[in-house]
Amino acid sequence: MNRAKLLTGILVTSFAVLLGAAAVSFTRAGAPPHEAALTGTVTSQAEGAMEGVLVGAKKAGSTMATWVVSDAQGHFNFPADRILPGKYAISIRAVGYEIPSTSVDIPANDPVTLNLELNKVTSVNKLATQLTNVEWRNSIPGTPQEKTALGCSTCHTLQKIMFSRFNADQMVPVLQRMATHTNNSSPMHPWVRPITTPEATPRMIAQAKYIASINLSAQDSFSFPLKTLPRPHGKGTQVIYTTYDLPRIDAAPHDTAMDAEGNVWYSDFTSQFIGKLDPRTGKVTDYPVPLARNGRLAQGGLQIVLDKQGRVYYGNMSQMQIVRLDPKTGKMETFKAPVADDEIGTAHLTMIDPAFQDKDGQLWINTAEGTDESGGTWHIDLAKNTWTKISYPAGSPSARAYDVVANSSNNMYGMNMNNPRIWMTDGKTLKTTWWDMTLPNAGCRRGHIDAQDRLWCGDFTGDGLAMFDPKTQKVTEWKAPTSGMWPYDAEFDDKTYTWFAGMESDLAVRFNTKTQEMTQYLLPHDTNVRHLDVQKSGDLSSLWLGDQHSNLIIHIEPLTP
Repeated sequence: MNRAKLLTGILVTSFAVLLGAAAVSFTRAGAPPHEAALTGTVTSQAEGAMEGVLVGAKKAGSTMATWVVSDAQGHFNFPADRILPGKYAISIRAVGYEIPSTSVDIPANDPVTLNLELNKVTSVNKLATQLTNVEWRNSIPGTPQEKTALGCSTCHTLQKIMFSRFNADQMVPVLQRMATHTNNSSPMHPWVRPITTPEATPRMIAQAKYIASINLSAQDSFSFPLKTLPRPHGKGTQVIYTTYDLPRIDAAPHDTAMDAEGNVWYSDFTSQFIGKLDPRTGKVTDYPVPLARNGRLAQGGLQIVLDKQGRVYYGNMSQMQIVRLDPKTGKMETFKAPVADDEIGTAHLTMIDPAFQDKDGQLWINTAEGTDESGGTWHIDLAKNTWTKISYPAGSPSARAYDVVANSSNNMYGMNMNNPRIWMTDGKTLKTTWWDMTLPNAGCRRGHIDAQDRLWCGDFTGDGLAMFDPKTQKVTEWKAPTSGMWPYDAEFDDKTYTWFAGMESDLAVRFNTKTQEMTQYLLPHDTNVRHLDVQKSGDLSSLWLGDQHSNLIIHIEPLTP
């Protein structure tokens, strides 16, 4: 699979790779085709009927796969409108279990029953390949400070560290090299910052010793107990997933955004492309983005967003440019930040919000890191190519943003996961106001404005969900149902549900704003979730995610309120 190629050199067993010995039976079912094309049960000798097992079906030659989840009786059901006649490869995700390579032929107008018997994984190392980052953090010995220092999930999963065999002395130069990598570096695109390799500090040496104490440098198997999260249950099983493979093996979809025609646009985090997915057919179109800095700096972009005219905006990170594509005409424009090359440093243009530029012709962007000249928040008129850098009075609280979001008056909300505040800069006066958050160690990473002009955001360091209401001038926060999931982003569907998800747990969460109920949906694959995009149409909202660790886009559709 493509994901295995992305993690070359590590012992990786994808949840979708089916190994071992198990019993698989096939029988014809008499159910009408409008009810189900493929149905069956999931059992094991260890548990009997198994709830919460994800079962995937992918037609031969297709780039799309459908996943469902077994209920409390172990039953699963693929609706007929999701399964066309043909041969399908069957996959599962259930931590601690496996099945052999399995396929099934689905004829026209003749439903099939497929009964799956899973075998329990007995190898410690094989079980370890199935752990998510949050399960690793729950399992490994060490202090909270030592575990927090394993902030390596931007470039790769913790699998790469845990299965490494470097001792403490060998790990130090690895950490030195990692410190030179950009935020959007990856194993396939190891982009580096324009800096020299740092000296080995006492902190770095201590970190190397800790990693060597928990990896496989001195042993062939993990000696500590592996703690896994429970499988989905209840409403968490009442869902359908669709996954879409992207054609480039190195595609790294960071943000997604749906247009009025139902196409899903995505930003490539590590390469110079804007992508468009047609979910109806699975067809993907790549739009190459020209370089602004002659290829000397890292390539790839972060945010992708559409304005009210349907034009696509792309924050081209280290290239320090805004890219705008008009899908109607195919015209692509670039707008280079007014910063001299020798003043850029480590700055990268990340976030853009043109949603309400119709109010005054201005949009908001953010450049992360960098020097005083290159980093910070900007107010921009692209028609005139005027860039106004936002400044703050002496003694003001920190306002270095990670994300910037415009409200309906085109004022800008700012947030940063290392800052326990949310702030707003007025679009007319450029004056800024700050509000404190309440959860311990709180700090929002990214967010969205709802129809009531409230800001919803992922409280990354507070491990929860946050909402700022401009009417009450207060921030309200809720803890995530799974500790350590580190919510990255959040969006309200303007009806009932707020969705959020994080980088560490492969879980997406739907929060019922009326009842306070949180429903967790386990994703079909290991997924490094960043931005999320809520599809608000239909009786129930659904969620689109890109997995920037692989060439995959995921659609999550709940079946029940």
